[in-house]
Amino acid sequence: MHPLRRLREAGSASVDQYAALLAENVVFHSPIFLKAVEGRNNVAAIFAVSGSLREGRYVAESELDDRTTFLRWQGTIDGHEFESFEVIVDDDQGLIVERTIAYRPYPALKLFRDKAYQAGPADAFPAEMWDYPENIR
Repeated sequence: MHPLRRLREAGSASVDQYAALLAENVVFHSPIFLKAVEGRNNVAAIFAVSGSLREGRYVAESELDDRTTFLRWQGTIDGHEFESFEVIVDDDQGLIVERTIAYRPYPALKLFRDKAYQAGPADAFPAEMWDYPENIR
């Protein structure tokens, strides 16, 4: 079981617990942000908030090679079906250097994004991370 999955399935985890799994130069690609989020502290903060906004469990895990893992998660957000697919790449020390995630369906993703926007630390995620300049909230 991938360490990120193990931590998420153990219940509510702190920013520090997530940070311990991440390389200093980790990159996180998510459809809720306009561009990739970089750096251990920023990514750990996102992971800690994300787990508190939805309910569900991982339903599949596949090791694609010795450093790459695919995870599928299913659950709900505000009572609506929500699902994610992700690819995690680890470095030689087993720390996450890249995580790319996709969500479905779009209406649930929008609920998730709106909740994340309200819950996230504003200084770590400025407005230009959330939307194109002409649409900034």
